[in-house]
Amino acid sequence: MTIKTLDDLLAEGVQGRRVLVRADLNVPLDGSTITDDGRIRAVLPTLVALRDAGAAVIVMSHLGRPKGAPDPKYTLAPVAARLGELLGAPVAFAADTVGSSAVSIVESLSAGQVALLENLRFNAGETSKDEAERGAFADQLAAFGEAYVDDAFGAVHRKHASVYDVPARLPHFAGGLVLREVQVLARLTGQPDRPYVVVLGGSKVSDKLAVIEALLPKVDKLLVGGGMCFTFLKAQGHEVGKSLLEAEMIDTCRDLLDRAAGRIVLPVDVVAATAFAADADHDVVPADGIPADRLGLDIGPESVALFAEAVSTAKTVFWNGPMGVFELAPFAAGTRGVAEAIAKIDGFSVVGGGDSAAAVRTLGIDETAFGHISTGGGASLEYLEGKTLPGVAALEK
Repeated sequence: MTIKTLDDLLAEGVQGRRVLVRADLNVPLDGSTITDDGRIRAVLPTLVALRDAGAAVIVMSHLGRPKGAPDPKYTLAPVAARLGELLGAPVAFAADTVGSSAVSIVESLSAGQVALLENLRFNAGETSKDEAERGAFADQLAAFGEAYVDDAFGAVHRKHASVYDVPARLPHFAGGLVLREVQVLARLTGQPDRPYVVVLGGSKVSDKLAVIEALLPKVDKLLVGGGMCFTFLKAQGHEVGKSLLEAEMIDTCRDLLDRAAGRIVLPVDVVAATAFAADADHDVVPADGIPADRLGLDIGPESVALFAEAVSTAKTVFWNGPMGVFELAPFAAGTRGVAEAIAKIDGFSVVGGGDSAAAVRTLGIDETAFGHISTGGGASLEYLEGKTLPGVAALEK
């Protein structure tokens, strides 16, 4: 089935209509300070298009993982302030999600104005597995709008009220972010231009096993870095010292290496440290010679060169997961080197959201050098695994 888009809604006309927009404003915070506003910026085109077309725009989002009740640590108030700065106009902020503050603000909202509701997850109904409880909350949200736009790709893999149930109650449309993500991921799972190289990092093999299984038959090379590489190295019989290790996944990794016929590429050197700390003593050591009293916190320079060579001729690259603990300066070179190599390819590159997208911004790499930077790490992986994404399925109905 086809999905109606934001352009379809704008063509219908939104002047004076209340439009509910599900955004992904789940930004990292240091206290009340936003440390990366990338997700806020990503939804701006949709909000500006609706505002400029005369809609009264009601934005809703989650932030963090509160336990279904208000928690000051997870308030969206700082996000409302930053959103107002980026829009160049005040954003009315409701102190609750569907309570008296929200009702008052929505009812007083004029054409061309934007409001933000408080954190959706302050309400147990948002994430409830009980259909009736979730549906009751969706009824309250849907009452605020005359149309619904989902531009929160980072949440479409969740069967939550604002993602799955609200679109069943209102005319529903996909925002530009969601539409672009689905188109890009369909390209990766269809007939991607070859050579097709996937670069995976992050902490655990178990987190990425399903996507490895799904992609392995389709890729020319699978490059593995990050904490997950040590379980693969252990499966080859190497000492990994105190490095992150999933002992229960060793046999699985050995099986993957056997089946991959040389297509899985592992680091040949790593940066091994005495402790998980920026000021810890560290050295570059061979991947098959990690001292027993050290832990690997990044891939080494020879591995960066090896990975860079592997992606240099690729026509399609998908990257998900950092190569090391990039948040600590001594262990950021691996992620930086691989990211810069991917950015240079003469082909289509996709950064799979989450920590990878954060690394691109944190390390100051030009975002425009990549073909696409996903706004949803978990959603991207589940799509590539072949899973049905509830939020996308809801837009298809």
